[in-house]
Amino acid sequence: MSRTPRPPSAAPARTRLLGGVLVAGALLGTVGVAVPAGAAEPARTTPGPCGYTATPDDPPARKVPLPPDPRRTPDHGTVRVTLRTNQGPIPLVLDREQAPCTVQSFLHLARHRFYDDTSCHRLTAYPTLKVLQCGDPSGTGAGGPGYRYADELPTDLPTVPTDPTGERRLYARGTLAMANAGPDTNGSQFFLVQSDSTLRPNYTVFGSIEPAGLATLDRIAAAGIAPTDEDPAPVDGAPAEPVDIDRAVRRH
Repeated sequence: MSRTPRPPSAAPARTRLLGGVLVAGALLGTVGVAVPAGAAEPARTTPGPCGYTATPDDPPARKVPLPPDPRRTPDHGTVRVTLRTNQGPIPLVLDREQAPCTVQSFLHLARHRFYDDTSCHRLTAYPTLKVLQCGDPSGTGAGGPGYRYADELPTDLPTVPTDPTGERRLYARGTLAMANAGPDTNGSQFFLVQSDSTLRPNYTVFGSIEPAGLATLDRIAAAGIAPTDEDPAPVDGAPAEPVDIDRAVRRH
């Protein structure tokens, strides 16, 4: 196995679910319009500033509607959410000013219990990338909510002096950010930074992890990554101790 860090990614589900996509395309269409067998469902986009766009060729891992998209998207203040996991609580602080559309989507998914009874499918232990990745009900790393939306990329992350390219930035311990499959493909998967990590600034930061959550992450990281026949000492893979999100709860 390569020891080159593989960045947080939400792999498109189309290769895994191609058969299901074709069936869905044959059955779904705009109201009152016949859709020929095999035709793709027209993508729907919300009319507000966030422009959440349905992805009929990448159907949801768990059915959920498109998020609300008001003309005045809340862009001030913070919201607290706790991930109640079998390894302990992970309290989060979501920052609307950093990423209003991302926070709006995350809260929408939590409200619809999209994250409940899901597993965090990926833990990394590279020297320069130590994160826990969650948010896919299928547990494969390819599942999402059936919609995508644009990046809200950070502009103030510190540079990494040891990076000869000058392109990478520091995603500090305690950062909460979105995984993606390329530009403007945010969905439901997110990652929690357990230790300072270096990445290109291609991942939306939308909040932080509170100290109690970092303590939980440290315990998860200390348990390590599940070995496989191909790699008895992996640095990237499923957590050795399964991490299950029982409930994502907004705190008031």
